[in-house]
Formats: sequence, C-alpha cells, structure tokens
Amino acid sequence: MMRIAVLGVGSIGGVVLGALSDSQIDLLAVARGQTAKNLSDIGLILHTPEGSIEMIPSERFIIVDSETPLSESIQSSCDVALICGKAASTPVLAQLAEEMLTSDGLAISLQNGLGNSEILANRIGRDRVLGGSITHGAWGDGDGSVYWVGRGAIRMGGLDGGPASGIASELFAALSDAQLEPIWSEDVQQIVWRKLLLNVAINPVCAIAGVRNGAILEVPELWEQSLAAMSEAVSVARGLGVNLGEVELEDHLRKVVEATSENRCSMLQDVMAGRLTEIDSLCGAVVERGEILGIPTPANQALHAMVKGIEKSSEFA
Repeated sequence: MMRIAVLGVGSIGGVVLGALSDSQIDLLAVARGQTAKNLSDIGLILHTPEGSIEMIPSERFIIVDSETPLSESIQSSCDVALICGKAASTPVLAQLAEEMLTSDGLAISLQNGLGNSEILANRIGRDRVLGGSITHGAWGDGDGSVYWVGRGAIRMGGLDGGPASGIASELFAALSDAQLEPIWSEDVQQIVWRKLLLNVAINPVCAIAGVRNGAILEVPELWEQSLAAMSEAVSVARGLGVNLGEVELEDHLRKVVEATSENRCSMLQDVMAGRLTEIDSLCGAVVERGEILGIPTPANQALHAMVKGIEKSSEFA
C-alpha cells in the first residue's frame, strides 16, 4: 500500500489530505500546535465546493507532530512527501521529508513562491524532487474546518523534465482518483513561475485591502494593481529565460479570480490570524531578481513594503 505524508495541514494541505482520504492510501498528517490538536481531537472537517461537508475522523490518518522526534515506525516509511507548508518552513519540512521517505521516495512542493524545490533538492537529491503548483482555492477557520471553495488543478513535474515514472506515476494516479486534477509538465520552471504570477497579482492585493479574491474584478483600482504586479513579474521571468507558454496571462488571471472569487487567499488568512506571510518569497523574490537583472519592479516593491509593514504591526507577535 502506498504511503503518503502531507506536510503542513493548513488550507491547501487540508484539501489534499481530505481528497485523498477516500482512497486506500496510507496517509500521514504532519502538523503542529493547534492544527495537530484539532486533527487528533476532531479529525478534519472538509467543506467541498459542491456544498457538502465531509467529516474525516482522526483514525483515517496517522497524525505526526512536527515538533517532536519521529517514531521508528514513521522513519523511512513514506513513498511520497507532499510539502504544503509555508515557504519559511521549507528547510524544516525538507529535513522531515528526508527522515520520513524511503530510499527511493519522492518529495513534491505544492507551495507558493520561489526556491522551495531547490531547498528540497539540496536535502534529498534533485532526482527525488518534483516541482509543482496547486490552484484549488481553500481557506480554514482555525477550528479544524477547511473550506474548499474552488476547484483547480495540480501541475507537477521533475526538476529536469521527462515523463512521469515509478512512484511519480503512482502519485499522479492517486491524485487523479482523488479528483485533484493532476497535470504532468516537463517544464517545472514554467509551472512555478506561472503560479507566482497569480500569487503576486492576488495575494498581496487582497491581503492589504482585506478582501476576498473576487473583489479584484469588482474594484478597478485593485485590478490595475494586480495587473501591474503581474506584468513586472512577467518581465523578470522572461529576463531569466523562463518559458511562460502561450496562454494570455491577463485572461488567465481573470479566470482564476472568477473561479476562486469567494476564496480568502492564503496571505489574507495569514494577516487575519496575525501570522507572518510569504511576501518575501513572492513579491520579495520578484524584486530581488529584478534588481539583479536591472528590471524595475515598483509595484512589487510597494506591495512588499506594505505587507512587511502589516507584519510589524501590533497584531503580530
């Protein structure tokens, strides 16, 4: 039986864990603090896009507290580590993945921002890491409930291209059976950067304004700001030689916002909860690379500065 560990059971991790729970896969939920306690006490409550509520008991998965040493039964036992935690936690999650995976097990990053797959590769080996992105919309209320508010897809692929094989093929089939809509790609940089374009266009704008995704299309000034941030990121990506494909990016952004209009993006959730955000690996990463290339990024600089200011407010520990 395949064993999959979901590292970071927040909103997106909760969707993945919940969707896979109907399968025969042996599941591990890696979390900490109140999230781990909620999973242990009440399990996972998943509100689906169709309006149903799935009560997934804690007995369905093995709960692993990421702040305690791994038991021997968990060490070197997992075929796949799905990394869904925040970008800042990637070094810690990479170490956990290394300890949990079998000798030929794979890790895949479904995180926001740049550099996550590289951190994993430095830890467990480039040939055992998949890059990925996820466009399913979700938010959590902190009491064990996850609201899956928009269906999307999971795009994934090897860091050096090539077709899916072995454990990667098994993972792809499992995600497909769970209706998570996996799409295999032989250009991981395109996957990561196209998700980044959406992130810089949506997350900081909604987090600063305090609105759900749909407001971006309802308020012209927000839409203009989103397009400006995305346009700068496109210039930086192309300056780095990234192939962004033939999709009309503005139209793609509009469709994603429409599909996730009721979603509270992850950065807004972080701001509302008084948590540090992923702004450094999103707009900050665009600004940093733009400076190296000599490409101006004023919109991303402004968004980065404002979110960093929010993080310094009295609401944050």
